[in-house]
Amino acid sequence: MSVVILDFGSQFTRLIARRFRELGAYSVILPGSASLERIAQENPQGLVLSGGPSSVYDEHAPKPAPGVLDLNLPILGVCYGMQFLAHEAGGDVKRAGKREYGKADLTRYGGQLFAGIQGEFVAWMSHSDSVTRLPQGYEVVAATEDTPVTAIENSATRRYGVQFHPEVVHTPKGGQLLANFLDICGVARDWNAEHIVEELIADVQKQVGESGKVLLGISGGVDSSTLALLLAKAVGERLTAVFIDHGLLRLGEREQVEAALKPLGVNLVTVDAKAEFLGELKGVSDPEQKRKIIGREFIRAFERETAKLGDFEFLAQGTLYPDVIESAGGLHGDKSGAANIKSHHNVGGLPEDLGFKLVEPFRTLFKDEVREIARLLGLPDHIRMRHPFPGPGLAIRILGEITEEKLDILKRVDDIFISGLREFGLYDGCSQALAVLTPIQSVGVMGDERTYSYTAALRAVTTDDFMTAEWARLPYEFLATMSNRIVNQVHEINRVVYDITGKPPATIEWE
Repeated sequence: MSVVILDFGSQFTRLIARRFRELGAYSVILPGSASLERIAQENPQGLVLSGGPSSVYDEHAPKPAPGVLDLNLPILGVCYGMQFLAHEAGGDVKRAGKREYGKADLTRYGGQLFAGIQGEFVAWMSHSDSVTRLPQGYEVVAATEDTPVTAIENSATRRYGVQFHPEVVHTPKGGQLLANFLDICGVARDWNAEHIVEELIADVQKQVGESGKVLLGISGGVDSSTLALLLAKAVGERLTAVFIDHGLLRLGEREQVEAALKPLGVNLVTVDAKAEFLGELKGVSDPEQKRKIIGREFIRAFERETAKLGDFEFLAQGTLYPDVIESAGGLHGDKSGAANIKSHHNVGGLPEDLGFKLVEPFRTLFKDEVREIARLLGLPDHIRMRHPFPGPGLAIRILGEITEEKLDILKRVDDIFISGLREFGLYDGCSQALAVLTPIQSVGVMGDERTYSYTAALRAVTTDDFMTAEWARLPYEFLATMSNRIVNQVHEINRVVYDITGKPPATIEWE
């Protein structure tokens, strides 16, 4: 039993799935145009029509396949989804006189979706169109000052619509609203880490078979480390974990990875490929090119290693939902998701002549779900709770061309910042922290001498899902201490800035 979410292109669609899973309900995302037969395979008890950038009155506006709306299931339309429900039932949708974006207070609310919710209801809006005339059978159950039709419902047909995004953290009581929809659907709340592990192991065993050998790239982060433990349970000694040192790691990271994983019984092979990676990256400044080169070289390094280790049919990767979303690969490979923001090395840089069959058990999971799996599998907390580190490593934290000199500078800056966060007890309060070496050089003074040195940027964010993020409000005293330490200990830096931009409009990484 599940809730099926039909994706019409919203960047927040995956958050709807995540919220349902947090509530213990299994949910699956399908393209908005998924056939009736494909939807039926998921045995749905409810449907969600996601938001999206289109207008329902456009000539080529996306819509569900014929017959989908005739299923005798509760349906929740979110933003575009609500407008589509109203439009299809004979209502009017028009360009709003005033575009509503950001937080808005509901001036009134009621009905089944809002059952049990009390007090102020803050909703996150993002729309240019509005429902201006209700179809027969529907009633308005919520409004804001600028949007008289903010939520609608038809209790007889069990169809509901909200003009805001209940799935984002900016709608604090949105989770309760989604829980009410689950109650209307009668969906079981049995989706948990134990259930996920059982299904993932069974899926891997089915894909790999009884004799398939699996090669896994280890980065030392929570994703690949957890995947190593999961695959070891699924295929045992047929797993070989390979750690590619591409020369773009943080200070002392190779040694830390080896010390952390080998005691766990992981069959770990370390490959020194620094020269190959830096050679291919020489003279390259474009961030997309960097990612694609690193993705390609990762595979090439694996191929060279398999020639020494034996034949491997499968390559495992710790690809997560956000990787797929931001690379616009679409969960189902149909480009049905959001617009391309940046390519991830797991998704956007793989060559067509891969030579392996991909095993990606975490492709439908979010970071917090992987951490729960890691806890269940016994991964130590110092690895399980480590901040995310991108596959391309420091290559995307050096703006412009990568050189060994710049790598050395950034490694020392990063080490001072991360060590400082731990020292001051701030590390666990941040979801991700990083240092960036910019190409900006500026005039400074050290002692009685003029300097002309690089500018380093520090960034720390807090987030629940890595789809949206707020900049971390680190204490001024701490930032002052970090600036002093960096400038005094890394002589190539004479200026330090702190990034206070959220996601959106920025991404967490700078490239």
